Amino acid sequence: MEMVPSTMTEMWTTMGSTIASFMFIWAIIRQYCPYELRRYFEKYTHTIMTYFSPYIKISIHEFTGDRLKRSEAYVAVEGYLSVNSSKTAKRLKAEMGKDSNNLVLSMDEYEKVTDEFRGAKVWWVASKVVSATRPMAYYPEQEKRFYRLTFHKRYREMITGAYLEHVVKEGKEIKVRNRQRKLYTNSPGYKWPSYKQTMWSHIVFEHPATFGTMALEPDKKKEIIEDLVTFSESKEFYARIGKAWKRGYLLYGPPGTGKSTMIAAMANLLNYDVYDLELTAVKDNTELRKLLIETTSKSIIVIEDIDCSLDLTGQRKKKGGKAMADDEKERKEVKEESGNSKVTLSGLLNFIDGLWSACGGERLIVFTTNYVEKLDPALIRRGRMDKHIELSYCGFEGFKVLAKNYLNLETHPLFDAIDGLMKEVKITPADVAENLMPKSPLDDAEKCLWSLIQALEEAKEEAEAEAAAAKKVVEQSQDGGGVCSENCLAEKASE
Repeated sequence: MEMVPSTMTEMWTTMGSTIASFMFIWAIIRQYCPYELRRYFEKYTHTIMTYFSPYIKISIHEFTGDRLKRSEAYVAVEGYLSVNSSKTAKRLKAEMGKDSNNLVLSMDEYEKVTDEFRGAKVWWVASKVVSATRPMAYYPEQEKRFYRLTFHKRYREMITGAYLEHVVKEGKEIKVRNRQRKLYTNSPGYKWPSYKQTMWSHIVFEHPATFGTMALEPDKKKEIIEDLVTFSESKEFYARIGKAWKRGYLLYGPPGTGKSTMIAAMANLLNYDVYDLELTAVKDNTELRKLLIETTSKSIIVIEDIDCSLDLTGQRKKKGGKAMADDEKERKEVKEESGNSKVTLSGLLNFIDGLWSACGGERLIVFTTNYVEKLDPALIRRGRMDKHIELSYCGFEGFKVLAKNYLNLETHPLFDAIDGLMKEVKITPADVAENLMPKSPLDDAEKCLWSLIQALEEAKEEAEAEAAAAKKVVEQSQDGGGVCSENCLAEKASE
Protein backbone atom coordinates (compact mmCIF):
# COMPACT_ATOMS: atom_id res chain seq x y z
CA MET A 1 0.00 0.00 0.00
CA GLU A 2 2.89 2.35 0.68
CA MET A 3 4.11 1.95 -2.91
CA VAL A 4 0.97 3.53 -4.42
CA PRO A 5 1.85 7.23 -3.80
CA SER A 6 5.34 6.67 -5.14
CA THR A 7 3.99 4.97 -8.26
CA MET A 8 1.47 7.79 -8.84
CA THR A 9 4.15 10.40 -8.37
CA GLU A 10 6.41 8.68 -10.87
CA MET A 11 3.54 8.38 -13.36
CA TRP A 12 2.66 12.10 -13.16
CA THR A 13 6.30 13.06 -13.38
CA THR A 14 6.76 10.93 -16.49
CA MET A 15 3.58 12.34 -18.06
CA GLY A 16 4.60 15.93 -17.31
CA SER A 17 8.03 15.32 -18.77
CA THR A 18 6.53 13.79 -21.90
CA ILE A 19 4.13 16.71 -22.41
CA ALA A 20 6.91 19.24 -21.88
CA SER A 21 9.09 17.42 -24.40
CA PHE A 22 6.26 17.30 -26.91
CA MET A 23 5.56 21.04 -26.51
CA PHE A 24 9.26 21.84 -26.93
CA ILE A 25 9.49 19.74 -30.11
CA TRP A 26 6.26 21.30 -31.47
CA ALA A 27 7.62 24.80 -30.81
CA ILE A 28 10.79 23.95 -32.71
CA ILE A 29 8.75 22.52 -35.60
CA ARG A 30 6.53 25.63 -35.77
CA GLN A 31 9.56 27.91 -35.82
CA TYR A 32 11.83 26.13 -38.27
CA CYS A 33 9.62 23.75 -40.27
CA PRO A 34 8.31 25.20 -43.58
CA TYR A 35 4.67 26.27 -43.52
CA GLU A 36 3.71 23.91 -46.35
CA LEU A 37 5.17 20.90 -44.52
CA ARG A 38 3.37 21.83 -41.30
CA ARG A 39 0.07 22.17 -43.17
CA TYR A 40 0.65 18.75 -44.75
CA PHE A 41 1.37 17.22 -41.33
CA GLU A 42 -1.68 18.90 -39.70
CA LYS A 43 -3.94 17.78 -42.55
CA TYR A 44 -3.11 14.09 -42.25
CA THR A 45 -3.03 14.18 -38.45
CA HIS A 46 -6.54 15.61 -38.53
CA THR A 47 -7.64 12.92 -41.01
CA ILE A 48 -6.33 10.14 -38.75
CA MET A 49 -7.97 11.61 -35.64
CA THR A 50 -11.27 12.04 -37.48
CA TYR A 51 -11.20 8.40 -38.55
CA PHE A 52 -11.08 7.17 -34.94
CA SER A 53 -13.28 9.90 -33.40
CA PRO A 54 -16.99 9.06 -32.88
CA TYR A 55 -18.02 12.72 -33.16
CA ILE A 56 -19.25 14.71 -36.15
CA LYS A 57 -18.70 18.46 -36.56
CA ILE A 58 -20.72 20.96 -38.62
CA SER A 59 -19.47 24.52 -39.23
CA ILE A 60 -21.88 27.36 -40.01
CA HIS A 61 -19.99 30.39 -41.35
CA GLU A 62 -21.12 34.00 -41.16
CA PHE A 63 -20.28 34.68 -44.80
CA THR A 64 -20.03 32.35 -47.77
CA GLY A 65 -18.74 32.81 -51.29
CA ASP A 66 -17.59 36.37 -51.98
CA ARG A 67 -19.04 37.76 -48.74
CA LEU A 68 -21.87 39.51 -50.56
CA LYS A 69 -24.45 38.72 -47.92
CA ARG A 70 -24.53 37.48 -44.34
CA SER A 71 -25.61 33.85 -44.06
CA GLU A 72 -29.22 33.43 -42.92
CA ALA A 73 -28.27 30.15 -41.23
CA TYR A 74 -25.60 31.93 -39.17
CA VAL A 75 -28.05 34.67 -38.14
CA ALA A 76 -30.65 32.05 -37.14
CA VAL A 77 -28.12 30.10 -35.04
CA GLU A 78 -26.99 33.35 -33.41
CA GLY A 79 -30.60 34.09 -32.43
CA TYR A 80 -31.19 30.54 -31.14
CA LEU A 81 -28.07 30.57 -28.99
CA SER A 82 -28.81 34.04 -27.62
CA VAL A 83 -31.62 32.44 -25.60
CA ASN A 84 -30.40 28.88 -25.15
CA SER A 85 -26.86 29.80 -24.13
CA SER A 86 -27.45 32.78 -21.83
CA LYS A 87 -28.21 30.49 -18.85
CA THR A 88 -25.17 28.20 -19.20
CA ALA A 89 -22.41 30.21 -20.91
CA LYS A 90 -19.81 31.82 -18.64
CA ARG A 91 -18.74 34.49 -21.12
CA LEU A 92 -21.48 36.52 -22.79
CA LYS A 93 -21.75 39.60 -24.98
CA ALA A 94 -24.61 42.10 -24.67
CA GLU A 95 -26.43 44.13 -27.34
CA MET A 96 -29.41 46.47 -27.24
CA GLY A 97 -32.68 44.71 -27.97
CA LYS A 98 -36.02 45.84 -29.34
CA ASP A 99 -36.72 47.68 -26.12
CA SER A 100 -33.97 50.26 -25.60
CA ASN A 101 -34.09 49.54 -21.85
CA ASN A 102 -33.23 45.85 -22.21
CA LEU A 103 -30.08 44.00 -23.27
CA VAL A 104 -30.00 40.83 -25.36
CA LEU A 105 -27.28 38.38 -24.26
CA SER A 106 -25.49 35.90 -26.51
CA MET A 107 -22.41 33.70 -26.20
CA ASP A 108 -19.05 35.38 -26.65
CA GLU A 109 -16.35 34.23 -29.06
CA TYR A 110 -14.60 30.93 -28.26
CA GLU A 111 -17.31 30.09 -25.72
CA LYS A 112 -18.73 26.55 -25.60
CA VAL A 113 -22.25 25.62 -24.53
CA THR A 114 -24.22 22.39 -24.34
CA ASP A 115 -27.70 21.79 -25.72
CA GLU A 116 -30.02 18.77 -25.62
CA PHE A 117 -32.59 17.61 -28.15
CA ARG A 118 -34.69 14.45 -27.76
CA GLY A 119 -32.13 12.93 -25.41
CA ALA A 120 -29.14 13.76 -27.62
CA LYS A 121 -26.44 16.05 -26.26
CA VAL A 122 -24.73 18.50 -28.63
CA TRP A 123 -22.06 21.17 -28.20
CA TRP A 124 -21.93 24.64 -29.80
CA VAL A 125 -18.74 26.71 -30.06
CA ALA A 126 -18.53 30.32 -31.30
CA SER A 127 -15.20 30.73 -33.05
CA LYS A 128 -13.39 32.76 -35.69
CA VAL A 129 -10.37 32.52 -37.96
CA VAL A 130 -8.13 35.55 -38.39
CA SER A 131 -5.79 35.45 -41.35
CA ALA A 132 -2.29 36.77 -40.79
CA THR A 133 -1.78 40.31 -42.04
CA ARG A 134 0.19 40.38 -45.25
CA PRO A 135 3.40 42.46 -45.26
CA MET A 136 2.88 46.00 -46.57
CA ALA A 137 -0.91 45.49 -46.56
CA TYR A 138 -2.84 48.70 -45.87
CA TYR A 139 -5.89 46.94 -44.41
CA PRO A 140 -5.92 43.82 -42.24
CA GLU A 141 -7.65 40.66 -43.40
CA GLN A 142 -11.24 40.01 -42.41
CA GLU A 143 -12.19 37.90 -39.43
CA LYS A 144 -14.14 34.83 -40.48
CA ARG A 145 -16.63 33.99 -37.74
CA PHE A 146 -18.46 30.69 -37.53
CA TYR A 147 -20.39 28.41 -35.18
CA ARG A 148 -19.30 24.78 -34.84
CA LEU A 149 -21.78 22.09 -33.84
CA THR A 150 -20.42 18.78 -32.44
CA PHE A 151 -22.48 15.64 -31.78
CA HIS A 152 -22.11 11.85 -31.63
CA LYS A 153 -22.40 10.05 -34.93
CA ARG A 154 -25.22 7.83 -33.64
CA TYR A 155 -27.50 10.93 -33.75
CA ARG A 156 -26.45 12.00 -37.23
CA GLU A 157 -29.84 11.63 -38.94
CA MET A 158 -31.79 13.34 -36.17
CA ILE A 159 -29.35 16.25 -35.73
CA THR A 160 -28.91 17.02 -39.44
CA GLY A 161 -32.66 16.85 -39.93
CA ALA A 162 -35.06 17.68 -37.11
CA TYR A 163 -32.62 19.45 -34.79
CA LEU A 164 -31.19 21.89 -37.34
CA GLU A 165 -34.70 22.66 -38.62
CA HIS A 166 -35.73 23.37 -35.03
CA VAL A 167 -32.70 25.66 -34.50
CA VAL A 168 -33.31 27.69 -37.68
CA LYS A 169 -37.05 28.09 -37.09
CA GLU A 170 -36.74 29.09 -33.45
CA GLY A 171 -33.70 31.28 -34.14
CA LYS A 172 -35.55 33.32 -36.78
CA GLU A 173 -38.50 33.84 -34.44
CA ILE A 174 -36.19 34.99 -31.63
CA LYS A 175 -34.38 37.41 -33.94
CA VAL A 176 -37.67 38.99 -35.01
CA ARG A 177 -38.80 39.36 -31.38
CA ASN A 178 -35.54 40.86 -30.18
CA ARG A 179 -34.30 42.85 -33.14
CA GLN A 180 -33.93 46.58 -32.76
CA ARG A 181 -35.14 48.30 -35.93
CA LYS A 182 -32.59 50.50 -37.67
CA LEU A 183 -32.44 53.41 -40.08
CA TYR A 184 -29.66 52.84 -42.64
CA THR A 185 -27.93 55.21 -45.03
CA ASN A 186 -25.13 54.88 -47.57
CA SER A 187 -22.14 57.15 -46.94
CA PRO A 188 -21.05 59.53 -49.74
CA GLY A 189 -17.54 59.53 -51.19
CA TYR A 190 -16.16 56.85 -48.87
CA LYS A 191 -13.82 54.13 -50.15
CA TRP A 192 -14.84 51.04 -48.27
CA PRO A 193 -11.82 48.96 -47.20
CA SER A 194 -11.73 45.22 -47.69
CA TYR A 195 -12.34 44.45 -44.03
CA LYS A 196 -15.64 46.37 -43.89
CA GLN A 197 -18.61 44.05 -43.81
CA THR A 198 -21.26 46.46 -45.07
CA MET A 199 -21.70 49.55 -47.24
CA TRP A 200 -24.45 50.86 -44.97
CA SER A 201 -24.17 52.76 -41.70
CA HIS A 202 -27.10 52.87 -39.30
CA ILE A 203 -28.71 54.34 -36.20
CA VAL A 204 -31.66 53.11 -34.16
CA PHE A 205 -34.99 53.86 -35.85
CA GLU A 206 -37.22 55.61 -33.32
CA HIS A 207 -39.64 57.69 -35.41
CA PRO A 208 -42.98 57.85 -33.54
CA ALA A 209 -45.28 58.34 -36.57
CA THR A 210 -48.18 55.92 -37.00
CA PHE A 211 -51.19 55.81 -39.28
CA GLY A 212 -53.27 56.78 -36.27
CA THR A 213 -51.49 60.15 -36.06
CA MET A 214 -51.45 60.90 -39.81
CA ALA A 215 -53.76 63.55 -41.29
CA LEU A 216 -55.38 61.30 -43.91
CA GLU A 217 -58.91 60.61 -44.96
CA PRO A 218 -60.16 57.48 -43.09
CA ASP A 219 -61.00 55.53 -46.26
CA LYS A 220 -57.60 56.24 -47.81
CA LYS A 221 -55.83 55.34 -44.60
CA LYS A 222 -57.70 52.04 -44.37
CA GLU A 223 -56.90 51.20 -48.00
CA ILE A 224 -53.16 51.75 -47.50
CA ILE A 225 -53.03 49.75 -44.26
CA GLU A 226 -54.87 46.80 -45.82
CA ASP A 227 -52.51 46.86 -48.83
CA LEU A 228 -49.42 46.81 -46.59
CA VAL A 229 -50.68 44.05 -44.30
CA THR A 230 -51.76 41.93 -47.28
CA PHE A 231 -48.28 42.27 -48.79
CA SER A 232 -46.54 41.22 -45.56
CA GLU A 233 -48.65 38.04 -45.40
CA SER A 234 -48.32 37.03 -49.07
CA LYS A 235 -45.08 35.05 -49.22
CA GLU A 236 -46.75 31.93 -50.62
CA PHE A 237 -48.82 33.97 -53.07
CA TYR A 238 -45.74 35.66 -54.60
CA ALA A 239 -43.98 32.30 -54.84
CA ARG A 240 -47.01 30.77 -56.59
CA ILE A 241 -47.29 33.52 -59.23
CA GLY A 242 -43.53 33.55 -59.83
CA LYS A 243 -42.73 37.10 -58.67
CA ALA A 244 -40.12 38.41 -56.24
CA TRP A 245 -41.65 39.22 -52.85
CA LYS A 246 -41.42 43.01 -53.12
CA ARG A 247 -43.74 45.91 -53.83
CA GLY A 248 -43.16 49.45 -55.08
CA TYR A 249 -44.88 52.55 -53.70
CA LEU A 250 -44.82 56.01 -55.26
CA LEU A 251 -45.69 58.81 -52.83
CA TYR A 252 -46.32 62.12 -54.56
CA GLY A 253 -47.81 65.47 -53.71
CA PRO A 254 -46.89 69.06 -52.77
CA PRO A 255 -44.20 69.71 -50.14
CA GLY A 256 -45.45 69.38 -46.56
CA THR A 257 -48.12 66.76 -47.25
CA GLY A 258 -46.50 64.02 -45.15
CA LYS A 259 -44.53 61.79 -47.54
CA SER A 260 -41.65 61.16 -45.13
CA THR A 261 -44.09 60.70 -42.27
CA MET A 262 -45.94 58.11 -44.35
CA ILE A 263 -42.72 56.09 -44.74
CA ALA A 264 -42.16 56.12 -40.96
CA ALA A 265 -45.76 55.02 -40.39
CA MET A 266 -45.33 52.15 -42.87
CA ALA A 267 -42.16 51.00 -41.08
CA ASN A 268 -43.83 51.14 -37.67
CA LEU A 269 -46.91 49.28 -38.91
CA LEU A 270 -44.92 46.37 -40.39
CA ASN A 271 -41.95 46.51 -37.99
CA TYR A 272 -39.51 46.94 -40.92
CA ASP A 273 -36.04 48.50 -41.10
CA VAL A 274 -35.60 51.57 -43.34
CA TYR A 275 -32.80 51.99 -45.90
CA ASP A 276 -32.57 55.64 -46.95
CA LEU A 277 -30.68 55.46 -50.26
CA GLU A 278 -28.89 58.64 -51.36
CA LEU A 279 -28.39 58.14 -55.10
CA THR A 280 -25.96 61.03 -55.49
CA ALA A 281 -23.55 59.18 -53.17
CA VAL A 282 -23.59 56.02 -55.35
CA LYS A 283 -20.62 55.83 -57.71
CA ASP A 284 -22.14 53.66 -60.46
CA ASN A 285 -24.63 50.90 -61.25
CA THR A 286 -22.33 48.21 -59.86
CA GLU A 287 -22.19 49.91 -56.47
CA LEU A 288 -25.98 50.31 -56.58
CA ARG A 289 -26.33 46.54 -56.98
CA LYS A 290 -23.97 45.92 -54.05
CA LEU A 291 -26.07 48.19 -51.87
CA LEU A 292 -29.21 46.30 -52.89
CA ILE A 293 -27.62 42.93 -52.06
CA GLU A 294 -26.74 44.08 -48.56
CA THR A 295 -30.30 45.11 -47.68
CA THR A 296 -32.18 42.61 -45.53
CA SER A 297 -35.68 41.24 -45.69
CA LYS A 298 -38.42 43.03 -43.74
CA SER A 299 -37.17 46.40 -44.93
CA ILE A 300 -38.21 49.53 -46.80
CA ILE A 301 -35.77 50.93 -49.38
CA VAL A 302 -36.45 54.65 -49.77
CA ILE A 303 -35.33 57.14 -52.42
CA GLU A 304 -36.72 60.53 -51.46
CA ASP A 305 -37.23 63.30 -54.02
CA ILE A 306 -36.43 60.95 -56.89
CA ASP A 307 -36.94 63.80 -59.38
CA CYS A 308 -34.01 65.68 -57.77
CA SER A 309 -31.66 62.75 -57.07
CA LEU A 310 -29.99 62.33 -60.47
CA ASP A 311 -30.56 63.05 -64.14
CA LEU A 312 -33.27 60.40 -64.37
CA THR A 313 -36.31 62.46 -65.33
CA GLY A 314 -37.91 62.89 -68.71
CA GLN A 315 -35.15 61.12 -70.60
CA ARG A 316 -37.47 59.53 -73.15
CA LYS A 317 -39.49 62.66 -73.94
CA LYS A 318 -38.64 64.91 -76.85
CA LYS A 319 -39.04 68.62 -76.23
CA GLY A 320 -38.30 71.71 -78.20
CA GLY A 321 -37.77 75.43 -77.87
CA LYS A 322 -37.79 76.98 -74.42
CA ALA A 323 -38.88 73.70 -72.76
CA MET A 324 -35.76 71.94 -74.05
CA ALA A 325 -33.51 74.80 -72.91
CA ASP A 326 -35.05 74.73 -69.43
CA ASP A 327 -34.69 70.94 -69.32
CA GLU A 328 -31.00 71.17 -70.26
CA LYS A 329 -30.45 73.79 -67.56
CA GLU A 330 -32.11 71.57 -64.94
CA ARG A 331 -30.04 68.56 -66.01
CA LYS A 332 -26.84 70.58 -65.77
CA GLU A 333 -27.72 71.68 -62.22
CA VAL A 334 -28.56 68.10 -61.21
CA LYS A 335 -25.30 66.84 -62.73
CA GLU A 336 -23.30 69.40 -60.74
CA GLU A 337 -25.06 68.37 -57.53
CA SER A 338 -24.61 64.64 -58.13
CA GLY A 339 -20.82 64.92 -58.52
CA ASN A 340 -19.19 61.89 -60.14
CA SER A 341 -22.18 59.54 -59.83
CA LYS A 342 -22.69 57.44 -62.95
CA VAL A 343 -25.95 55.75 -61.97
CA THR A 344 -28.21 55.56 -65.03
CA LEU A 345 -31.93 55.19 -65.52
CA SER A 346 -31.33 51.67 -66.81
CA GLY A 347 -29.35 50.80 -63.67
CA LEU A 348 -32.10 52.14 -61.44
CA LEU A 349 -34.77 50.19 -63.32
CA ASN A 350 -32.77 46.99 -62.85
CA PHE A 351 -32.40 47.88 -59.18
CA ILE A 352 -36.20 48.02 -58.84
CA ASP A 353 -37.31 44.95 -60.75
CA GLY A 354 -34.30 43.34 -62.49
CA LEU A 355 -32.73 39.99 -61.70
CA TRP A 356 -30.78 41.41 -58.76
CA SER A 357 -33.96 42.69 -57.13
CA ALA A 358 -34.98 39.07 -56.43
CA CYS A 359 -31.97 38.40 -54.17
CA GLY A 360 -34.08 39.01 -51.04
CA GLY A 361 -37.70 38.91 -49.99
CA GLU A 362 -40.30 40.96 -48.13
CA ARG A 363 -39.07 44.39 -49.16
CA LEU A 364 -40.84 47.60 -50.08
CA ILE A 365 -39.30 50.08 -52.51
CA VAL A 366 -40.61 53.62 -51.98
CA PHE A 367 -40.06 56.69 -54.16
CA THR A 368 -41.19 60.17 -53.14
CA THR A 369 -41.54 63.21 -55.38
CA ASN A 370 -43.15 66.64 -55.38
CA TYR A 371 -43.55 66.64 -59.16
CA VAL A 372 -44.74 63.29 -60.46
CA GLU A 373 -45.12 64.68 -64.00
CA LYS A 374 -41.34 65.07 -64.26
CA LEU A 375 -40.61 61.37 -63.82
CA ASP A 376 -39.96 59.06 -66.74
CA PRO A 377 -43.04 56.85 -67.31
CA ALA A 378 -40.78 53.76 -67.42
CA LEU A 379 -39.71 54.47 -63.83
CA ILE A 380 -43.19 54.60 -62.30
CA ARG A 381 -45.19 52.16 -64.41
CA ARG A 382 -47.18 49.42 -62.68
CA GLY A 383 -44.95 46.49 -61.87
CA ARG A 384 -42.21 48.85 -60.69
CA MET A 385 -44.16 51.33 -58.63
CA ASP A 386 -47.18 49.10 -58.04
CA LYS A 387 -49.20 51.52 -55.93
CA HIS A 388 -49.36 55.29 -56.48
CA ILE A 389 -50.41 57.24 -53.39
CA GLU A 390 -51.24 60.93 -53.73
CA LEU A 391 -50.73 62.91 -50.54
CA SER A 392 -52.60 66.13 -51.13
CA TYR A 393 -53.69 69.16 -49.14
CA CYS A 394 -55.29 68.78 -45.75
CA GLY A 395 -59.04 68.17 -45.60
CA PHE A 396 -61.38 68.54 -42.65
CA GLU A 397 -61.05 64.87 -41.65
CA GLY A 398 -57.30 65.23 -41.60
CA PHE A 399 -57.60 68.41 -39.55
CA LYS A 400 -59.65 66.57 -36.92
CA VAL A 401 -56.86 63.99 -36.55
CA LEU A 402 -54.32 66.78 -36.02
CA ALA A 403 -56.61 68.60 -33.57
CA LYS A 404 -56.85 65.39 -31.55
CA ASN A 405 -53.05 64.91 -31.65
CA TYR A 406 -52.01 68.47 -30.84
CA LEU A 407 -54.89 69.82 -28.74
CA ASN A 408 -56.66 66.66 -27.56
CA LEU A 409 -59.89 68.01 -29.08
CA GLU A 410 -62.55 65.93 -30.78
CA THR A 411 -65.00 68.81 -31.29
CA HIS A 412 -65.15 72.57 -30.78
CA PRO A 413 -67.47 75.43 -31.86
CA LEU A 414 -64.74 76.79 -34.15
CA PHE A 415 -64.59 73.55 -36.14
CA ASP A 416 -67.46 74.67 -38.42
CA ALA A 417 -65.60 77.85 -39.42
CA ILE A 418 -62.46 75.84 -40.15
CA ASP A 419 -64.43 73.33 -42.21
CA GLY A 420 -65.88 76.11 -44.36
CA LEU A 421 -62.51 77.75 -44.96
CA MET A 422 -60.81 74.43 -45.83
CA LYS A 423 -63.32 73.90 -48.63
CA GLU A 424 -62.16 77.16 -50.21
CA VAL A 425 -58.42 77.20 -49.40
CA LYS A 426 -55.59 74.74 -50.01
CA ILE A 427 -53.36 74.20 -46.96
CA THR A 428 -50.86 71.43 -46.27
CA PRO A 429 -50.95 69.22 -43.17
CA ALA A 430 -47.57 70.71 -42.17
CA ASP A 431 -49.04 74.24 -42.14
CA VAL A 432 -52.07 73.07 -40.17
CA ALA A 433 -49.84 71.32 -37.62
CA GLU A 434 -47.65 74.42 -37.22
CA ASN A 435 -50.65 76.60 -36.43
CA LEU A 436 -52.07 74.07 -33.98
CA MET A 437 -48.75 73.76 -32.15
CA PRO A 438 -48.84 75.68 -28.81
CA LYS A 439 -46.05 78.27 -28.82
CA SER A 440 -46.04 78.98 -25.08
CA PRO A 441 -47.45 77.47 -21.85
CA LEU A 442 -50.20 80.12 -21.96
CA ASP A 443 -51.54 79.02 -25.37
CA ASP A 444 -54.81 77.13 -25.00
CA ALA A 445 -56.75 75.14 -27.58
CA GLU A 446 -58.97 78.04 -28.61
CA LYS A 447 -56.00 80.34 -29.27
CA CYS A 448 -54.40 77.70 -31.50
CA LEU A 449 -57.63 77.25 -33.45
CA TRP A 450 -57.90 81.02 -33.98
CA SER A 451 -54.31 80.98 -35.24
CA LEU A 452 -55.31 78.39 -37.85
CA ILE A 453 -58.41 80.37 -38.85
CA GLN A 454 -56.29 83.48 -39.34
CA ALA A 455 -53.84 81.54 -41.53
CA LEU A 456 -56.71 80.16 -43.62
CA GLU A 457 -58.23 83.62 -44.07
CA GLU A 458 -54.87 85.06 -45.15
CA ALA A 459 -54.43 82.23 -47.65
CA LYS A 460 -57.93 82.89 -48.95
CA GLU A 461 -57.18 86.59 -49.45
CA GLU A 462 -53.96 85.76 -51.31
CA ALA A 463 -55.80 83.30 -53.56
CA GLU A 464 -58.50 85.88 -54.32
CA ALA A 465 -55.88 88.54 -55.09
CA GLU A 466 -54.07 86.19 -57.47
CA ALA A 467 -57.35 85.30 -59.19
CA ALA A 468 -58.24 89.00 -59.57
CA ALA A 469 -54.80 89.79 -61.01
CA ALA A 470 -55.08 86.94 -63.49
CA LYS A 471 -58.55 88.14 -64.54
CA LYS A 472 -57.22 91.66 -65.06
CA VAL A 473 -54.40 90.38 -67.26
CA VAL A 474 -56.88 88.45 -69.40
CA GLU A 475 -59.07 91.50 -69.82
CA GLN A 476 -56.08 93.66 -70.81
CA SER A 477 -54.96 91.03 -73.29
CA GLN A 478 -58.40 90.87 -74.88
CA ASP A 479 -58.68 94.68 -75.06
CA GLY A 480 -55.29 94.83 -76.77
CA GLY A 481 -56.36 92.25 -79.33
CA GLY A 482 -53.44 90.00 -78.45
CA VAL A 483 -53.43 86.36 -77.42
CA CYS A 484 -51.53 85.42 -74.29
CA SER A 485 -50.54 81.88 -73.46
CA GLU A 486 -51.19 80.26 -70.08
CA ASN A 487 -47.54 80.68 -69.06
CA CYS A 488 -47.63 84.31 -70.13
CA LEU A 489 -50.72 84.93 -68.00
CA ALA A 490 -49.08 83.32 -65.02
CA GLU A 491 -45.95 85.45 -65.43
CA LYS A 492 -47.95 88.68 -65.75
CA ALA A 493 -50.17 87.79 -62.80
CA SER A 494 -47.12 87.15 -60.61
CA GLU A 495 -45.68 90.53 -61.67
